Amino acid sequence: MEYKEMSVEELTERKSGIAAEIDAPEADLDALEAEARAINEELEARKQAEEQKVEIRAAVAEGDVGEVIEEVIVEERKEMTLEEVRSSKEYIDAFANYIKTGDDAECRSLLTTLVSGQVPVPQIVEERIRTAWSRLGLLDRVRKTYVRGILKVGFELSAGPAYAHTEGVTTAITEETLTFGVITLTPQSIKKWITISDEALDLGGEEFLDYIYDEITYQIAKKVQGDLVSAIAALGSADSTHVGVPAITASEISVGTVAAALGQLSDEASDPCIVMNKGTWAAFKAAQYANGYNVDPFEGLPVYFDNTLPVFSSASNNAVFMIVGDFGRGAQANFPNGAEINIKFDDLSLAEKDLVKLVGREYVALGIVGDKCFCNVKKTAAVS
Repeated sequence: MEYKEMSVEELTERKSGIAAEIDAPEADLDALEAEARAINEELEARKQAEEQKVEIRAAVAEGDVGEVIEEVIVEERKEMTLEEVRSSKEYIDAFANYIKTGDDAECRSLLTTLVSGQVPVPQIVEERIRTAWSRLGLLDRVRKTYVRGILKVGFELSAGPAYAHTEGVTTAITEETLTFGVITLTPQSIKKWITISDEALDLGGEEFLDYIYDEITYQIAKKVQGDLVSAIAALGSADSTHVGVPAITASEISVGTVAAALGQLSDEASDPCIVMNKGTWAAFKAAQYANGYNVDPFEGLPVYFDNTLPVFSSASNNAVFMIVGDFGRGAQANFPNGAEINIKFDDLSLAEKDLVKLVGREYVALGIVGDKCFCNVKKTAAVS
């Protein structure tokens, strides 16, 4: 699409995309710079055109551009911004109807020329999606990007240290040896479907969207979190395509286990937290109570629950039952199609039961991108 055909919102969004792409190892910096310049020139041209229109209108009002034979009053219709359209009741109702019927004509008529591609979700749906991530807590800590396609992220496998150089000493310092690895974040389609009754289908626009997005978004976010936790638990030593995740073992729940795991993290893991099953959390609290309430087994760190990890008491030998690490520094989620969840409507498959099927789908790529930003805690058999 030519830049002249894009809206201001689309141009601004593309500029944000360029900012995210420049850090990719395979980024073509010259091409990205040229694209950014072209976008800036288009935005500046539009700004100057608007300023010129204002000057002409002012000149006409003051009689500076010729004799005005007859005053003509033209009522200008205020164009709504994309945000205003997405927040309006009319658009919310139209989007709900689009979900129910698959016909986006009503949404398009309200958007006019603001959007030419995929129909955007209403503001309340976007807030619902953000709420689903926040509800789980842990996903709020994960770094998020919105780069289209497969994203490659470089990480440091090994590097030499820095050296102090004394002034006047001519001996050259040792050159650093730097070795990189590359992590590939490949998107996967995560789906969740629910069935609703005909009565639920008759709900109003906002009520209907709240009803379906609440459950679908939460379950998709829960799946994303579980996949991320499982990916960390499966990692070991670093190689050219994976960062390193050290591990410690524990034969019993101890108030010093979290502290031992923290000692395995790199300096970059500056904001760590703990992930475990609720049953394991209860065992840690029991150990704390047995210690006379004077020791915090979690070292003051926030604790998040995920049932992907087993309860310590029932975990098999060598299974990861707890993860300690920095999810902001060590993990990344890329959404190539944006954070929106697409909903498909099927009123035929279960028609004989008076039920309607709704399928939600989101594309997301997950990656562990920080070396030694996590430590796996594994169960080991007690020494007899």
